[in-house]
Amino acid sequence: MITAAMTQLVQCPDCRSALIRATDDEAMTCGGCRRRFDTRHGYLDLRPLATFEEQTKYLDHELHADARHESIAPPVLGSKIRNDMLRRFLRPGPGDRIADLGCGSGRAIVWNAGSGAAVLGVDISPFFAQEAIDRADLILGDLRRLPLQSAVFTKAWSLDVMEHLSPQALTDVLREANRVLAPGGTLFIYTHVRKNGWPALGVRLVNRIARVCERVGLLDLRQERLRKSDHLNPLADHDDLRQVAAACGFEIARITYYSPVIGAFMENVLARMAEHWLARRAGRRLPAAGPTDDHAAVRAARRAAQARVRRGGALYWGLRAATALMQIDLWLFGRIPTGPFFALLRKPAAGSPQATER
Repeated sequence: MITAAMTQLVQCPDCRSALIRATDDEAMTCGGCRRRFDTRHGYLDLRPLATFEEQTKYLDHELHADARHESIAPPVLGSKIRNDMLRRFLRPGPGDRIADLGCGSGRAIVWNAGSGAAVLGVDISPFFAQEAIDRADLILGDLRRLPLQSAVFTKAWSLDVMEHLSPQALTDVLREANRVLAPGGTLFIYTHVRKNGWPALGVRLVNRIARVCERVGLLDLRQERLRKSDHLNPLADHDDLRQVAAACGFEIARITYYSPVIGAFMENVLARMAEHWLARRAGRRLPAAGPTDDHAAVRAARRAAQARVRRGGALYWGLRAATALMQIDLWLFGRIPTGPFFALLRKPAAGSPQATER
């Protein structure tokens, strides 16, 4: 969906000029350099002409072979934990104009549509869910050179993005986020640093259990390993986080640490076992199709599970119960510094000492 409101917020990623609607209604044109930008797919393609040397693997179709991006089910397990923390920290509401930086499929935008906030999503990868395309303003763009006007958003969020960036790319992204936020604006992030606290020993134990289960054929972690192979983990520790945030114009207003010990067991063992069993069952129902059989079975199993979750019923409420158990990780370990964390970064208000120094 490309609304009139979005067209007032965007700009050319190359020359920073405003865009105007083309007469054929299938593109927008830069008022400065006259470059045309495609709108035919329901989102606005505002990628810069110059390609950055550093590129994410999330552009690869292989990473999306399980088709988890194709549809949006209600948030459960870790997705609900992150979305609940987003609401708790950021408090989106009517009157807010929010940027989802690295929106992926667009699911967080759909989940928070009822907040009354106007949310715009940006991602470098074109794997948007159709439901998000139909309901949300989406931009195909690079977070290191946001095609957005300066100081036009009150809030922003970025989930599971920063760990995929190099130190230089992280700095570039945070500086761009600071630029598009109005003074006093806030940015909610979920990511992790390399240094872990002692609760991470429990996560490592669960991951070892998962690898043993994989060796005996109870689950399959290949897709998860592929996803994590894109992690560059630019932040060494939380002191490094504070220094990088300050260098990019932010102060850390709030932080909660997250050691998902129970969560790791729920998602990396039990959920993966269920997914593997459903994929094998789906595979037996599919006609032989050569080397893509595994992916086809996983896609079929995931689509069926998402459909059941959307309908509610036993599966949905079972997952909600598991999610409630995962909340215990926050109660037990939320104050213990460790790798994963939720943080609220604030751009100093105009006239504050921090803003004056910059």
